[in-house]
Amino acid sequence: MNQSSAPAEMAEEQIDIRPVFDLCDSDMSSVNSLIRDSLDSNVVLIRQIAEYIIGSGGKRLRPMLVILASQACGYRQKHHIKLAAIIEFIHTATLLHDDVVDESELRRGKESAHAVWGNAASVLVGDFLYSRSFQMMVDIDSMRLMEILSDATNTIAEGEVEQLLNMHDPEVSRDRYFSVIEKKTAKLFEAACQLGAVLAGKPEWELALAEFGRELGVAFQVADDVLDYMSDADTLGKNSGDDLAEGKPTLPLILCRDQASPNARQLIDNAILQGDLKQLDHIASMIRDSGALEQAMQTARNRANAALAALEPIPASAWKEAMQSLARYSVTRSY
Repeated sequence: MNQSSAPAEMAEEQIDIRPVFDLCDSDMSSVNSLIRDSLDSNVVLIRQIAEYIIGSGGKRLRPMLVILASQACGYRQKHHIKLAAIIEFIHTATLLHDDVVDESELRRGKESAHAVWGNAASVLVGDFLYSRSFQMMVDIDSMRLMEILSDATNTIAEGEVEQLLNMHDPEVSRDRYFSVIEKKTAKLFEAACQLGAVLAGKPEWELALAEFGRELGVAFQVADDVLDYMSDADTLGKNSGDDLAEGKPTLPLILCRDQASPNARQLIDNAILQGDLKQLDHIASMIRDSGALEQAMQTARNRANAALAALEPIPASAWKEAMQSLARYSVTRSY
């Protein structure tokens, strides 16, 4: 990892983030143990569904960001473990709700919880995870932490509703698209990083870390939306074209539509309106030929570079280097 504290432009080669996982391994083991302990419930179905989705893989980026940010700020106590578990519970609750709204059949390469247990059970277990996370917040006894987390969950809910309004709407603009991902995805990245400064008693670094998390979250989501038109289900953990099937206009499709001929635009509009995958291969080809994938990835690179720049005030350390690696990885990965 680069020892310099100055931001660097994105490299094209894929970044190896195994050193990041190795650095966080001890703390993340404690987080995973706490997650398992906190899922305890007399209701067997709650344990089954929560274990199913939490145990189904994923990079655990959001709780890892709590670990990285707090350690980068010099925090050496133990509350970051509980906060990391809280962040993962909030994230998991949003996944359960998302899959119901989107009617997604796959999550991380396996059947989604709603496909296995049904919509009602998935929504209610998502509610359980939200409420359990707030129980755990009370244990930490910090109004500032609760303020950040409660604001984050409220903003995420707003983003979910905005996304629902955008579905099957061909007229979704870039501004509307970014409004959704900044609320629905980036807000939890932002909160996870900001919490590290709060825990460490470093208010002067809160804004910098919040900005890092927000820009990183946007970079990850835009890259995901590009990969949706490039990867298969085994690689990405969901079916290629799922966003189009859900009538969800993402940045590559919006960019392609903006510069399409009237006939091509009508084809795209019909696919968004109907959630029709019959034209997926044709539309994916149009997106590639239009240059929209590269335009969207350049947007992601710009946001990742903004994340790197936001870290400048944070002192050099292995933890800061790991955060820089995540920013670079966000736009060089294949899944």
